Amino acid sequence: MKALLRAGDISVQELVDQVGTSAPSIRRDLARLEKRGLVLRTHGGATLLEPLLYEPFRHDTSFQARELRSADAKRRIGLAASELVGEKETIGLTAGTTTTQIGRALRHRRGISVITNAVNIGMELCNQPAIKTMLTGGTLAWAWTFALAGQPALNFLRDVYLDKAFVGVTGFDLERGITTLESEEASVSQAMIRNAKQVIVVADSKKMGHVSPALICPVSAIHVLVSDTGLSEDIQQSLRARNIEVILA
Repeated sequence: MKALLRAGDISVQELVDQVGTSAPSIRRDLARLEKRGLVLRTHGGATLLEPLLYEPFRHDTSFQARELRSADAKRRIGLAASELVGEKETIGLTAGTTTTQIGRALRHRRGISVITNAVNIGMELCNQPAIKTMLTGGTLAWAWTFALAGQPALNFLRDVYLDKAFVGVTGFDLERGITTLESEEASVSQAMIRNAKQVIVVADSKKMGHVSPALICPVSAIHVLVSDTGLSEDIQQSLRARNIEVILA
């Protein structure tokens, strides 16, 4: 699954070379993964099965723009962030296109619990019984968004504790902190952060230096930043000087 998540599609021979087992064994594994709705077998290999959950939104240009902006970097960031999730952990995923990539990269995992305010992440994981998925509840406050917010979401998050909170942002500034577009959305992220042992921000390098209207938290409140290789060396050094781990995908 890691090989497929990185490549999108792969041949049986490539998997044989990477995994070091026989072609018949690989084919049996692919058949099992296909039954779980994770891959689609092709002639001589397999391709990653992308959920067909968003078909009603495919012709909405604003949705497409969010999905496609820095798409390759977000996919790599999501995969790298998913590898930080340990066995039997309970994690939080805020709404967002990068956190959605984390959800996709976790679909083959077992024994973890996911709490999210993102309706689409719940849909991504709904056919994976080995993952316990909980939605916060709340109000869909903005057009063309999957984010639940409002008092019901905050009430839910007040009573849960997370091993890790993965937070998506629209802006990341060393002085002004991590930010997003809506204050209600920021409140949900803050609630996750308050009850998490570890706070992990996922943000591509194009978001660095941007400041959005709603503050989530200062940079000092985060433990890890997962970004892409376009992140400047100066920012990396500044974050590490503040004891923030930097992971580049």
